[in-house]
Amino acid sequence: MARFAQKKTDQFDPHAGDSYEHGYSFDTSNYSYITKPGLNRGVVEEISHLKGEPDWMRQLRLTAYEQFLAKPLPLWGADLTAINYDQIRYYLRPTDDQVDSWDKVPPEVKTTFDRLGIPAAERDVLAGVKAQYDSEVVYGSLKETWAKDGVIFLSMDEGLREHPDLVKEYFGKVIPSGDNKFSALNTAVWSGGSFVYVPKGVHVKMPLQTYFRINAANAGQFERTLIIVDEGASVHYVEGCTAPNFSSSSLHSAVVEIFVKKGARCQYTTIQNWYKNVYNLVTKRAHVDAEGEMVWTDFNMGSKVTMKYPGFILAGPGARGETLSMALAGAGQHQDTGSKAIHLAPHTSSTIISKSISKDGGRASYRGLVNVGPHAYDSKNTVICDALILDDKSRTDTYPVDKVFNSNVQVQHEATVSKIGEDQLFYLMSRGISEEDARKLIVNGFIEGLVRKLPLEYAVEMNRLIDYEMEGSVG
Repeated sequence: MARFAQKKTDQFDPHAGDSYEHGYSFDTSNYSYITKPGLNRGVVEEISHLKGEPDWMRQLRLTAYEQFLAKPLPLWGADLTAINYDQIRYYLRPTDDQVDSWDKVPPEVKTTFDRLGIPAAERDVLAGVKAQYDSEVVYGSLKETWAKDGVIFLSMDEGLREHPDLVKEYFGKVIPSGDNKFSALNTAVWSGGSFVYVPKGVHVKMPLQTYFRINAANAGQFERTLIIVDEGASVHYVEGCTAPNFSSSSLHSAVVEIFVKKGARCQYTTIQNWYKNVYNLVTKRAHVDAEGEMVWTDFNMGSKVTMKYPGFILAGPGARGETLSMALAGAGQHQDTGSKAIHLAPHTSSTIISKSISKDGGRASYRGLVNVGPHAYDSKNTVICDALILDDKSRTDTYPVDKVFNSNVQVQHEATVSKIGEDQLFYLMSRGISEEDARKLIVNGFIEGLVRKLPLEYAVEMNRLIDYEMEGSVG
């Protein structure tokens, strides 16, 4: 079988005692609008018309739709042949208006996000919040401190309405619609997501966060996020994702574009906890100017399939990029993740640290690209891939690609694959720790270096999710 051939994982039975904590859902009969299943030119125009968009956006959507039809499925990575595009609903509007008071959120939506802990997090640790339910952002807030400093934190639809020239300047510039099949699909049917602008010299010291929730069966969620961090500014943006435990599949296909200006810094953190029926096919990329810094922290713990490779284009001298990713693949899951580092300017540096855990027949893959251009002299790159396999049914693969067009650079790659050793278990169990708890301790130690990059509240939640995923992993 070819090195890059698609390979299927063991099947996952959604009815076999699964206790996924966010598996609940609510009736959609009171939604404001739901398109009919399937995708065609009419659906694309319908979405644009419902949103009252300018003609340039409508034309961009239609061009992207044609590109989506023309592009084949990727012939590498996970198996995507089971996606039924005719079954998916591409736009689901739960309510007509976004509100800025938690008390005004519709009851079913409020119950969902209350269970996720959003109100408490907003009060305690967040500078601003957006909550997206299926296709639309239904709630948004920004603390007055940052609003006074000129920080813009809107849904992408609001951003297009209120700042059309700024959106037109940056939309699709680092990820063109024709970049890949799923960036084309997103551009054709996008809805929701975040628009963030941080003015020069402003440091947003508390995270901005958006919560994405799929609620409906056979739903597609296609949020679009655009973040602009102006010169000398900084921001940390966090996204969290959940979905119900329907037996039919859902499709999540987002596009995230980030522009980090001279001397600015952006950290983008994803804590993904999709249910195991979701195809998660995401394109994320940042453009980094001189002395700027982009950090992706990416935690993938759900979905049937994830294909995600957050990257950065280091376009200015001294630009820096870092990707810290963790993937956990269980039964029926294929986590195909990694990063792309493009060095265009001199004195640039990038670090990619990828950790994966495979259990119960799951498969984790690292897939990365390092491209050092002819003008990127005195640049450095380090790639570290560590994989932990918890049983004989599971699998891990590493697919690194290095393209170096300059001899005055440092490029290094290292990879390790290991299993939990019997001596490790014996040592811990001899001190009164159960086998299951011993395995949890070893796994938490394996990813500790990544988790500590998160703010304390998120690190605690991440460790809790890891423990939850590891429950019942003995045997």
